[in-house]
Amino acid sequence: KTTLLKCLDGILRGGEGRIEVKGRHLSAYSSRELARLISYVPPGDGTPIPFTVREFVLLARYPHLSPFSSGGKEDREAVWAALEATGTGSLADRYLDTLSGGERQKVLIAAALAQGGEILLLDEPTAFLDPKHEEEVYRILVQINREGGRTVISVTHDLNHALLVSKRILALKGGSVLFFGPPQIMVEQGILELAFEKSFRYLSHPDSGKVLVFPEWDL
Repeated sequence: KTTLLKCLDGILRGGEGRIEVKGRHLSAYSSRELARLISYVPPGDGTPIPFTVREFVLLARYPHLSPFSSGGKEDREAVWAALEATGTGSLADRYLDTLSGGERQKVLIAAALAQGGEILLLDEPTAFLDPKHEEEVYRILVQINREGGRTVISVTHDLNHALLVSKRILALKGGSVLFFGPPQIMVEQGILELAFEKSFRYLSHPDSGKVLVFPEWDL
């Protein structure tokens, strides 16, 4: 799944098949054009980043800057809008290395927003986060999609996250597409059982009515 995201973003090239974005083959885009169209948020790995939050998010404006430019009014406004959208404005002058995992993840999303792409790719955006920050991250992503009009594509191993927030789910097995469509249809067709070769129990969320899934364990 990570490989697929990197192919979509143009990080990995070659191989078989064809990837088109907005009717154009991926190879027809220059690196700068692609960076203005697609933003990629890698999995948080705790790599040291010696910048303040504001400086780091401004770096994401690189597709819009001329060489040696430090950014103008439009770039600073884009940075602040991204910080506000992710609830990280109060962290602007903090160094990334002083942030919690959840705060850092929201800053990574802010950088992707400041980059300005119409398509946002995220690789395991809530891995290693506590429930509070998981909810905050997904609330931000849902808002980006519904109100910001951006396409959000996220890799996750958390089945309930996928079922609760997704409009469509792509399930892969052995490098091939097993299913692509609405979550409810995926459940009705027994795709999870095919994907994981395991039985599941299904419940309805008490508030939203959406399906929740739990693997059957024989302990």
